[in-house]
Amino acid sequence: MTTTAILSALAEEQQGLIERLTNPVQVTRAGRDFWRGELQGRSVVLALSRIGKVAAATTATTLIEAFGASRIVFTGVAGGVGHGVQVGDVVVATEFVQHDMDASPIFPRYHIPLYGRSRFDCDGALTAILLEAARAGLTGAGSYFDQNNLRQSVAVHAGLIASGDRFVSGAAEARGLHDALQAAGFAPLAVEMEGAAVAQVCFDYGVPFAAVRTISDRADDQAHVDFPTFVTEVASHYARAIIGRFLQLLPKS
Repeated sequence: MTTTAILSALAEEQQGLIERLTNPVQVTRAGRDFWRGELQGRSVVLALSRIGKVAAATTATTLIEAFGASRIVFTGVAGGVGHGVQVGDVVVATEFVQHDMDASPIFPRYHIPLYGRSRFDCDGALTAILLEAARAGLTGAGSYFDQNNLRQSVAVHAGLIASGDRFVSGAAEARGLHDALQAAGFAPLAVEMEGAAVAQVCFDYGVPFAAVRTISDRADDQAHVDFPTFVTEVASHYARAIIGRFLQLLPKS
């Protein structure tokens, strides 16, 4: 039976999915807790990525090697850096780049040594399903974000996400990161800390990968929202709605 791995960046997202599992079984491996069971009639395994590229790569590898995951979908939050990407929006990744990869002058900046590439693409078919699930799932979830008591429609974007092992929280740093990537031919919509590592692991194993991120901030020094409240009241609800619809839309196998 095909097993879909659902990788969550946040415990609140994972808990909401665990509560919906049929026949849940907890397994500990590589110092991590994994949950097997069924969602929407699909065989799934749930895991937390942990924080940072190395931790996320370990989790993704374990999902493939120990649990036989045949596809991985990743949910979480990110900082928006692209034009028009606002707090409360959703970004479905089409590809990933590591913004902190720099092996120059031996290789060009952002180039992954010995891979002949700087970007890792997400699986096209899986990403198309996730994009449809994001649009449909958020409509069903009441697709708005309440910011300072103002209702605003949520936009769903698709494009490049940049990952790196640092939390980008200053306006100058976010602007510099975005401008440097853009000068190198990249146009990042969001920045986070794990996705590119999972994309590289999935590339190595030939496992289809797709990812979606809810924008929790603009990766700057303006505190738009209280993060724990945002996670509980917005991101976790969106993740459950998107994953639920995603599993419904997957072809039967």
